[in-house]
Amino acid sequence: MMIKEAICEGINVQDALEKAKAQLGLDDTAEYELEIIQTEEKKKFGLFGGRPAKVRVFIKDTPNERAEKFLRDVLDKMTLSSVEIETNATEENAVEFNLSGEEVGFVIGRRGETLDALQYLTSLVANHGEEPYIKVTVNTGNYREKREKTLEILGRKLAFKAIKTGRKTSLEPMNPYERRIIHTAVQKVNGAISWSEGENAARHVVIGPDPKVRSNRKGGYQNNRRGGKRPYNGGKKKSGTAPVNPDRVPLNEGGETGLYGRIK
Repeated sequence: MMIKEAICEGINVQDALEKAKAQLGLDDTAEYELEIIQTEEKKKFGLFGGRPAKVRVFIKDTPNERAEKFLRDVLDKMTLSSVEIETNATEENAVEFNLSGEEVGFVIGRRGETLDALQYLTSLVANHGEEPYIKVTVNTGNYREKREKTLEILGRKLAFKAIKTGRKTSLEPMNPYERRIIHTAVQKVNGAISWSEGENAARHVVIGPDPKVRSNRKGGYQNNRRGGKRPYNGGKKKSGTAPVNPDRVPLNEGGETGLYGRIK
């Protein structure tokens, strides 16, 4: 937890307080703690002695508060001040900011790219400190849950297509979080595997037939559990086909980095 403070002097305690609040950027509704270091003393006979009032004003800057303030500032700069923010502590060391209002469509952006960017930047702000890592989610109208369901259906559909046709399919570029959703969906379909290709913003998932299965006479694929023919392409990668993946785990994904990975 970070603590911000301001120490100011004034002709009286109220004057010193207002100066300290202004220095911290606090409005009349903000919460703060006040320490009166010294009260004012008037000069004797208007000539001798006397001293100003001195106060210390401080606020405890928690990651959640820090993140919410940043998110509010960004939305205001996007001229989306009508969008409301609801803060929910979903679990320990995790917070969700749910956005609502008539203009939330502008916050989502194309395929959720604006929402992802807001979540990434808000997470950076929340974790700019020495507190335990805070998982930040920025959502609106259960958009992420709906998007996740859509990706799961897409992954399964293309997995079955790969089994039926024996061909691979490349998807559009996605962030690491969405790629993992596709990979998980494909893993549940025996006979298909998925891997990632491309760099940075062009990184995307490819879904293809599992090299461990062989084609049957009808054009589909079945498990090669019995003896007979050699494994698919001798176990070697052939141009235009899926890479060998004995464990059927997502390939080329690396660690948890990117928009939804841990930020240090």
